[in-house]
Amino acid sequence: MTIRVGLTGSMGTGKSTTATLFAEAGCGIWDADAVVAKLYAKGGKAVNRIQQQFPTVMMEGEVSRERLRTLTEQDSKVLEAIEKIVHPLVAEDRQAFLHTTNKLIAVMEIPLLFENGLESEMDFVVCTAIDAATRSHRLQSRETMTARQIELLLSKQLTEQKKIDRSDFVVVTNTIDNARAQVAGIVQQIKEDYKRCER
Repeated sequence: MTIRVGLTGSMGTGKSTTATLFAEAGCGIWDADAVVAKLYAKGGKAVNRIQQQFPTVMMEGEVSRERLRTLTEQDSKVLEAIEKIVHPLVAEDRQAFLHTTNKLIAVMEIPLLFENGLESEMDFVVCTAIDAATRSHRLQSRETMTARQIELLLSKQLTEQKKIDRSDFVVVTNTIDNARAQVAGIVQQIKEDYKRCER
């Protein structure tokens, strides 16, 4: 049996760092964003279909995220079309991971877990959180997106509080040591719940 743990949280709250801490604690990790990057890369499964529909987002045989973000800013329907291509491929990869992992706890880092209705596929959900000032600073320090692009992405997500309210556990990522201790506690509790269910 593999215990499925969804890891989510708003932008800038430390999801990737928290995923690394779960890996340190012996969990298997699946990263939705990394899968999408693979699908967009040269030879990726999504490339041909995206190129057919939106040739202007292509650059040197792969999907340019920068061009794609610019296009979705101009036309909201583009994002819906891209999601219809990408989401089934991401789901296929996720299921393949679950069928091949040998870890008791499989942590799946999915930024839009609630928005895409994937919480029903999880045994537990963990949400990362941080104070508003720190989160704002982290987002402003990112050079890959403009303030407008960040605003657009956040508008399509649930608020941080709503994500927290719907989660089983919360990891506050104010310091790495504090986050590591919280992750260790969550892993321990999940294992104890698993043992009780086995009795």
